Order: sequence, then C-alpha cells, then structure tokens
Amino acid sequence: MGSVFAAIEAGGTKFVCGIGTGPDDLETIQIPTGEPQVTLDAVIHFFRNSKRRPDAVGIGSFGPICTDRSSTLWGYITSTPKAGWRDCDLAGPLGAALGVPVGFDTDVNAAALGEAEWGAARDVKDFLYLTVGTGIGGGAVASGKLIHGMSHPEMGHIRVPHDILTDPFPGCCPFHGDCLEGLASGTAMRARWGVAGDQLPPEHPAWALEARYLALAVVNFGLTLSTRRVILGGGVMHQAHLLPIVRQEVERLLNGYVEPPELVAPALGDMAGVCGALVLARRALNYEAV
Repeated sequence: MGSVFAAIEAGGTKFVCGIGTGPDDLETIQIPTGEPQVTLDAVIHFFRNSKRRPDAVGIGSFGPICTDRSSTLWGYITSTPKAGWRDCDLAGPLGAALGVPVGFDTDVNAAALGEAEWGAARDVKDFLYLTVGTGIGGGAVASGKLIHGMSHPEMGHIRVPHDILTDPFPGCCPFHGDCLEGLASGTAMRARWGVAGDQLPPEHPAWALEARYLALAVVNFGLTLSTRRVILGGGVMHQAHLLPIVRQEVERLLNGYVEPPELVAPALGDMAGVCGALVLARRALNYEAV
C-alpha cells in the first residue's frame, strides 16, 4: 500500500486540508482562517482524527513565506499584511504535532506542482501558474523545476503600465499601491467598481480593463521566462468570458514578435493547491528538492 500524505492549502480566507494518496482518494475539509493558534489546532485535530495516518505533510501557504531551509525562519509566514499571521511559524508546529516530515512552499507553487502532476501542465516542462483572486500570485516552472531564488517569486507585485487618465483608481496594495495585485486582484475589482467581479455582467468595461492588466503581466512573464503555457486560475478567472479576452489582448500586445504562450484554465480547478501540497509532502518524505 502506498504512502498517505497530509496536504494543506493555507489561504488568507480558509485552509483546505486533505489526506490521501492523490486527487482520486483525497478527503478534504475547509477550515476558516482565524487566529493562528485556533486555526492550527483545528488543522491538527482533523489530521489526528483521520482514519488514515499521514507519512508526511505538505503545506502550500499564502505569503510572503521563508522557503530557505538553512534559515531559522524556514516554514514561517513572514511579512504578510494578514492580521495576526506576520512572523507566524506554520511548518514547525504542524510537523511536530503530526510527527512527520514537512514540505513547505507558496500556495501558487503548490498549485503549479499539482497541475504538473495531474493537470494542465502534465505535458510541458516550462510553464507558469498565475492565480487571480483576493490577491495575485504566480509560480514558474522551468525545465521541470520550480523557480526559487533569494525567496520565492512575487509575481503579483510587478509594476504594470497604469494610465491614470483611463483608470483613475489608485490601486489597493498596502505596500505598492498600483502594482499588478493592486490593480487587477479581486480585491481591486471590488474597490474600483463597488461590487465583486462576479456581480458584473460580461459587457461591463471592468473586464476589458482586467484583461489588459492580466495580459500585460502574461506578456512580461512570457518574454522573460520564454514559457510555453500559462495557467490562469483563481476566483476572478471563474468568469468564463475573461480568458478569451486575455488571449486576444496578449496577441495584440506581442504584435507577432514571438509566438504567444498558450493560455489555459487549471485542469484541477480550485483543487490545484491542495493537490500540489500532496506533491510537497511526497517530496519531503523522499528528501526530494522542490
């Protein structure tokens, strides 16, 4: 019988926890993200009371986080604006409570791993996973490996052209104002238009503006990384009419200079993150580098 893994997609709104060997037998629950200790206690309770005992745990977390295993802060959520979670040790308490190895990375990197293993990137070695929801984040895979560096990519905080006359909205990022996340996240859409994106009809001018900002990001990432495929997930992308508009805008911006990357929806849907956490757990058990 194969190893059983605990998987956690730690989000600012909810923790999605799962236990299983893969997507087909994954038992999941959702736990609201409250105070750190209360939330972690609920997570630990779920795994301790599962009929299956995990051999390792994988955590894909909102960030910023510390992914440097040589650092004393490895496994911590660091400079997040999420109230109460700044400088919070996530991996340490969970690993100690369950007594198993821990794999730890960003939620978007985990989603990229999930899509590479079971989803929309199974046939490519170079791709990008971009999530557009409450915030914006991205994970890049090059030659089959996640890109890490000084820390982890913070793709939601790149600067994109902002025509203040066309779009006078100043942006809502507490750190950078009108970065990509500040202009194009679900939070930005609500702040700019007064309602959530899913309340706006397809013909609303919000979607052309949203498509432009996302296309600018895709073009920048595509030209920098020469990526073959971009997977666009997250709550904002649930609007089926948005992806085709982004495709058109990417082609317009590239203007025939290079072949545009293929833009697709995540095959695993909203389960990409927790499925990717299974991969993190497996790699932790086998001492594989992410």
